[in-house]
Formats: sequence, structure tokens, C-alpha cells
Amino acid sequence: MFIIDAHLDLSMNALEWNRDLRLPVSAIRRREAGLTDKPDRGRGTVSLPQLREGRIGLVVATQIARFVAPDNPLPGWHSPQQAWAQTQGQLAWYKAMEEAGEMVMIKDRASLDAHVARWMGAIGAKGVAEGPVDRLPVGYILSLEGADSMITPDYLQRAHAYGLRALGPAHYGPGRYANGTDSSGRLSADGKALLREMERLGIILDATHLNDDAFWDAMELFNGPVWASHNNCRALVDHNRQFSDEMIRALVSKGAVIGGALDAWMMVPGWIRGKSDPKTMGCNLEKMVDHLDHICQIAGDVSHIGIGTDLDGGFGKEQCPYDLETIADLQTMLPHLLAKRGYTRQDIENIFHGNWLRFLRNAWK
Repeated sequence: MFIIDAHLDLSMNALEWNRDLRLPVSAIRRREAGLTDKPDRGRGTVSLPQLREGRIGLVVATQIARFVAPDNPLPGWHSPQQAWAQTQGQLAWYKAMEEAGEMVMIKDRASLDAHVARWMGAIGAKGVAEGPVDRLPVGYILSLEGADSMITPDYLQRAHAYGLRALGPAHYGPGRYANGTDSSGRLSADGKALLREMERLGIILDATHLNDDAFWDAMELFNGPVWASHNNCRALVDHNRQFSDEMIRALVSKGAVIGGALDAWMMVPGWIRGKSDPKTMGCNLEKMVDHLDHICQIAGDVSHIGIGTDLDGGFGKEQCPYDLETIADLQTMLPHLLAKRGYTRQDIENIFHGNWLRFLRNAWK
């Protein structure tokens, strides 16, 4: 089946991790053998060949650059202007991939429908390749994770002009427009202005990473399309990074789709970063299905879930399901796991791509 992954940090991996994502994962791992500067060195799971292998033909791909004040211990840039420049370098990488025929930007309904038809035609009605899937460009919808790099809300207009179509105002910690994971506080005045400009431009609001106060502010203020690209359930893993059942209900009421994430600490309770092991913690792909199923039980149907793996979000094999070697394994493993829970083939198609496509077509109509 054709798969849409609603959250990958491809350009961050290319520029900050120095990964040539045109290569197979195995080659990238060999190149990183012996490196210790990042915990996932030699253990990455994502590259463009593996996306094609897994029939993941469309992704929501990020720009990301955090501003950090002098008292903020998180890694990031020391001015919004530096953060903006970092995102422009990331944009340049996506454009270079387009020129190389590796990727293609999807930014409206016409380009979406044409791209999906091309991939569906190559995959074939029964999932058997009827064309050169390994040479098809991977489509990407450009998203910004954390709004710190928007020097002012007015910068949104130029970002929209170059293709930005989704934005999550917050990431980890305090932000210039909204506070995120592991922080508190409501939307700032600039944050509210940002949301109004997003609504005017038709930019999708990504509710992922908003802390509870900012989340409820956004739900009240924003009347445009809302999704959560990569988020799991607080009822299963009790942390402020996750959505409470009440938050899930609010998103469902707005027609949102929530992408299940594959970061182990979000999947199983009790994870200790840098110490826990996926196998010991029992973190496998079935845990993702637990979170997706919980959302379905709240929503009453399968219309509000999808996939948003975040599999290249600063972690690799050391912090993802132990039964997944690369992102391509979603294609071979998830259908069986979902079918075991009683999900029909149509349900699985909706989870893999149908719900995201419906959402995007409505947002871009």
C-alpha cells in the first residue's frame, strides 16, 4: 500500500547529521561507524531508498531551528535571524534534492493528486509494482517544527510563497511564539498573531508539541485546518508531550488526523533516555497500534489516525521499536498487526494514506 508519513526531519539529518540520504541506510550506517558525536550514529533507519522500498511516497518534511535565550539550556541558535538562516539552508537542501530528481514538493491539491496517481499507478492495484517505483521522486509537504525562526509573523508570507504548508508553533521548551514540551504558559501576543496569519494564508496548524495551555489557546483561536503530525496518548504514557483524552476529543471535533509516532519513550511508560533498551522495555510496533487504537476508541471510528513516525528525529535503532530495522518495515509489518486487531483492509488503507489525503484535499480545496 501507498504510505504517507506525516513527520520526518530529513533536512536536519542531511545538514546537521551530515547524512547523504540518497544512499541506502546500510551505507549511511557504514559511513558513521565509530562516530560518537550523536547517540544514533550508525543506527539510523531513514533514507530515500528505504522510503521507496517501503512505498512511502509522500512525507511531511520539516524545517527546524530553535532560538534559545541565554538561560535556556536546550541546543539552538542565539538569534531568530540565525534560526531563519538555518531553515533557509534546509530549504536549499530540499531544492537540491528536487533538482536531482530525488524529491518533489507538494503544495496544492493539483500537485498532490498528480503525485499520488503516479505512485499508485506504479505500485499497482494489488500492491505489486507495475512500474519503476525505485526511481520515483518522494513527495514532500514542507512543514516548520517550532516557529522560532519566523523573525516576525510577517515572515510567514514569504515562507508560504516558497512552499511552507504546515507549522507547529512550539517544539521543546520555551518558544518565541508558543511554549512546548516540558514547559508551561499560554500563547504570547505574537503567537496569537502568528495563528491569525496562518489562518489567513491557509497554513495547517500542527498541534504537536504545544503544551496544554498553548494547546487550548490554539484550539479556541484557530479556525483553519489542524492536524497533529506525530503524537501519542497520555493515557498510555503519562507525559505532557502526549495528548490527554480531552485533547484528542478536541482534535477530533476539528476534523484533525493524528500521526502515530515511533519514538520509544513516547510509546512505552518508564523509558529512561540513554539507558533503556527497546527489547528490554518491550517496545515493538504493536505498541504503536495500542496508541492508534486508543484514539480510534475515543473518536468512534478510524478516520482520525495516520502515521507520523519521527524516525529520524534525533534517534535511531537505540530508541525505536526493536522489530523495525528501517522505515521500510512499516509496509511489511503494520498491516498484519492492524488486521490482528480487527482493522479491515479499507481501514488500513485509510491509516496508511486515506485519512491524510482526505484531510489535505479538504484543506486545499
